[in-house]
Amino acid sequence: MDKRNLIIMVKCEIGRTYDVAAELADLPEGPVVYSTSGDFDLFTMFRLDNNDDIGHYVCETVQKIKGVRDTNTTVSYTHLRAHETREDRGW
Repeated sequence: MDKRNLIIMVKCEIGRTYDVAAELADLPEGPVVYSTSGDFDLFTMFRLDNNDDIGHYVCETVQKIKGVRDTNTTVSYTHLRAHETREDRGW
């Protein structure tokens, strides 16, 4: 089954960033988790099946982790590589 990348920026309650990061990293969807500077504390990327309900996943899985204050979600479509040309992709 095809998968898609879901990028979720996470804002944490003060003092909870590392706890939230540890819980996110343990999720079965195999997330990548980075701490960041700026408006959000964590950058995460999950691999979900194309048939998965993104809204349900974010609301019921990510936002319910203790210490998560806010999220911003982006669905990524295509992984582009520097060495590829438009012709390689059929554009």
